[in-house]
Amino acid sequence: MSAGVCRAIPSPPTRGTPLKLLSTLKRCLAAGAVLLVAGGLQPATASAASAATPPVVGGTRAAQGEFPFMVRLSMGCGGSLYAKDIVLTAAHCVSGSGNNTRITATAGVVDLRSSAAVKVRSTKVLQAPGYNGTGKDWALIKLERPIDLPTLKIADTTAYNNGTFTVAGWGAAREGGAQQRYLLKAQVPFVSDATCGRAYDDLVAGEEICAGYNDGGVDTCQGDSGGPMFRRDNAGAWTQVGIVSWGYGCARAGYPGVYTEVSTFASAIRSAAANL
Repeated sequence: MSAGVCRAIPSPPTRGTPLKLLSTLKRCLAAGAVLLVAGGLQPATASAASAATPPVVGGTRAAQGEFPFMVRLSMGCGGSLYAKDIVLTAAHCVSGSGNNTRITATAGVVDLRSSAAVKVRSTKVLQAPGYNGTGKDWALIKLERPIDLPTLKIADTTAYNNGTFTVAGWGAAREGGAQQRYLLKAQVPFVSDATCGRAYDDLVAGEEICAGYNDGGVDTCQGDSGGPMFRRDNAGAWTQVGIVSWGYGCARAGYPGVYTEVSTFASAIRSAAANL
């Protein structure tokens, strides 16, 4: 997430780098990955980031090919293949828009050390117009060549902003820990704006969606930033409804994960991708 800003909330630290308060951190950790903390996922961090959570307790390792659209980015964030040559991630994972050949996308494997991993460099980055650390947490990364893997479609409406979602990533297995070698997965239930707003008074309800358990235990964390939150649509196809964005700590009771609401930005994402 080199030089990206992470939205801050009251201390203690959350999942990334702080914007408003130095004592708060987002879900962007350098060299991070997802980890299922206390039954949930926990991400590591990127160059400018911070903490995660306890050891992997719940969740399971994803099977090879189970989520072929998952991408690991070299700055320590996650992402999804929006198109074969475009990765959708979080705005706080990148440092602005323009030509950029410094990011490497790794795809096609659950084991980051696998010799079968497909690695492709970036050529351009587009950070959401108007992004300032609050809301609008999405970005696109153009790749130098297409990756021949299935893409993940994005939700056009709020019709799928309910039920149980799947999250996956390569994050730290404990707070401050290193990234995980293998892709982990977990499920988290939808949390209403009203409930989530009681935990976070700076929630941008029109642009963010929350998910998690009231008792905590399952969550995304540092290093999972930018990764997708998805579910099956009515036709049984995976559909992305959220982008891992931020939260108060990781897997803490009463503090669900906060995700960019993809349907809110579907039109803007499509337009930006067409011109990238």
